[in-house]
Order: sequence, then structure tokens, then C-alpha cells
Amino acid sequence: MGRWRYFGLFLIGILLSICFACTQIAHSNGEATKLPNNQLLATTQEQNNSLTLLPPETVAIINNLGSQDLYNPSRGDVRIVVISDLNSAYGSTDYEPEVDKAINLLPFWQPDLVLCSGDMIAGQKPSLTPEQIRAMWVAFDEHIAFPLREAKLPYGFTVGNHDASSAVGVDGKYRFQQERDLAREYWHNPQHNPGLQFIDRDEFPFYYTFTYNNIFFMAWDGSSSNIPAEKLAWVEKNLASTQAQQAKMRILLGHLPLYGVAVGRNKPGEVMNNSEQLRAMLEKYHVHTYISGHHHAYYPGYRGKLQLLQTGALGSGPRTLIDSDLPPRKTITVLDINFDSTELSTYTTYDMQTLALINYDRLPRFLAGQNGMVLRRDLKEKDLKSSEKAFCQQRLGDELCSF
Repeated sequence: MGRWRYFGLFLIGILLSICFACTQIAHSNGEATKLPNNQLLATTQEQNNSLTLLPPETVAIINNLGSQDLYNPSRGDVRIVVISDLNSAYGSTDYEPEVDKAINLLPFWQPDLVLCSGDMIAGQKPSLTPEQIRAMWVAFDEHIAFPLREAKLPYGFTVGNHDASSAVGVDGKYRFQQERDLAREYWHNPQHNPGLQFIDRDEFPFYYTFTYNNIFFMAWDGSSSNIPAEKLAWVEKNLASTQAQQAKMRILLGHLPLYGVAVGRNKPGEVMNNSEQLRAMLEKYHVHTYISGHHHAYYPGYRGKLQLLQTGALGSGPRTLIDSDLPPRKTITVLDINFDSTELSTYTTYDMQTLALINYDRLPRFLAGQNGMVLRRDLKEKDLKSSEKAFCQQRLGDELCSF
């Protein structure tokens, strides 16, 4: 009898080993993941391949999907979650439900760091008092920054026009100097340390650089459409530095995009001035990706040799892409970086209200914004139809439609 009992236990052990191996293979292939109620979830965590107990807030969100699985992509060498445009109405200390939802879902994706392309609070209104502005930063800390610090997640960001606008008046002075001063006050408080490995932080939070796992990051002040010449000299000096050039990848954060992508924002003043010259400089120093916000519309594109991750909004006011009948959507992007891949980066973007994936082929093949065509990142110029090229050339001319 003992022999048969031993044999039975041996068979059970083999079956359990096979089931566990199949589970690990499914996760390493980036298949969709469904979480049983109040149980452990095997996440795509290639670094230690361990089981992680998710917080109840995360479990609740996933369980609310019902029969739909929440997709977890195959993990890269570095995983970044990208968020943007978190704010609500002027002066608001409340955040849209999707903002809290995004923060609560971070344990599922287990990023190495979080990046934000601006508009963390709801400023840019002259009548706001210092007390109101500080209250907004307190609310930001409660909803976003404090949870990230508690999770020991580094937080890289750029200031947006609603955080600390760099717009100047006829006298050449900043129109929102008070908001800039209070943004600096918040970020220079040691209690609000974003956990970054700074390289140059002399003008933090407006212009600064940091590194993570041999990736060089830069944030410039794109809270208005103009970057002064002396600041561009700082940008070029830092991009030309040995540390930047020896990194495996270079990523730039700025609030305003280089090119127009969204209805209502596709005009001068809502994109960076001299975008073609800026792009040429970034390409010169082999910047791989420019991550921007402000237009409240997700578009994964590129122009020339520069990848352009135009992020959607998590807060109020998502917008429609130009020349598109797609509805506006709030989005979040998981950016996986694979150093051995020729593409280097992979985007997985979710509709934050449904958590459904937003696939490339459901987006416009190109956008002919007022200052240059942006091509969807999975296409080449040769893939464009003659009618598509003619459409762009009629609107913008040959130069702004060529790559």
C-alpha cells in the first residue's frame, strides 16, 4: 500500500510541475492574464519570475472586467508606464476616476519607472491664489506622487502649461511666475523626492537630466511653444555629453508636441516653434523618442528618424485626432524597451475606461498636421498610397510631407 501511495504522490507532483511550467510559458509569451478572486496572480516578471500578491484596489479593477482578460505584454529590459494630462478644471483639487484607476493598476504592470508628459495640476489662471495652487499640489501628492513614493517607483516628468507655464508677456517676463515659483517649491521639498538618478538638476523641475539602466532621459520646459536660445544651448550641451552619447538610448520629455495631431490644438502656439529645426537637432544627437502631451490624443508616430509618442490624457478633455472619426479616449501606455531589438521600444496602450487595447491598425495611417506629416510608427513612407501622398502634399506641400 505504501508503494502505491508513493507512486500516486509522484504522479501528482509531475502533473503540478507541468501545470506550473505551462503557466510560466503563457506569461512569458505576453498572453492576456485573468485574476481569480482574491488569489495570487502570476505576473510577467522576468527578473525574478515570482508570484506577486496584488493590492485589493488592483484586484477589484481587474475583477470588474468580468469575462474580459487584462492583457499584460511581454516584458522588456526596461518597462515604463507613461501617463499625461492628469488635471481637471482650473483650480480643481479633484482628479478624474481614470487617474486613480491608472495609479492603482501599476502593480499589475510592475513598471521600473513612471513618466508623465505634463499637466499634473490645474493651474494657468492668474486669479488663483498661492493657497489654491499649493492645495492643488497637495492633491497631486495624495493621488499620484505619494503612492509612487510608497511603491518606490521613480517618477520622471516634464512641467505642463497647467503646472508652470513658461508663456511670457509683452514685458518679456513670465505671465505665471507665481505658479512656476510654487512648482519649484513643491519639487524642491525633500519630502517630494521623485526617486530619480539625476545627472543635471540645477534647473529642476524645468530642465534636468537623469539616467535609468543605461537610458539617458532629458526633460525640457515645453510648457509653452518657445524654448529660449540659451536653454537650447543647454539641451545641446547635455545631449552631446559623454554620458548621453554612451547610453543605450536617449529619451526626451516635453509637454507640447513637435507636430499637430489633435482637433483644436493643430495650430501655432499649441506645438513647439521651429519643430523641423528642433527635430534635426534631436536626430543629430540620436534621440530615439520624444514623449509629449498637451493634445490629449494618443498617436504612436514618427517623423524622419525621431519616434514621437504623443500621449493621450488621463484627466478631463480627451480630444479627437485630426482627419479621424475615432471617438476621443483616455489612454495609458506601457512602454517596453528591448535593447537587442532594432525597434528598441514597444507600446501597449489601453483605453482607460474599458482597458481594451488600442491597436495600431485602428488609428490613422498618418496625420497631416499644420506643420508636418507624422507617420504611424508601424508604417514606412513607401507604404503610403499615391492618394494619401497627394492629400498631404495638397495640404502642406512637398517639404512637410517628405521624410
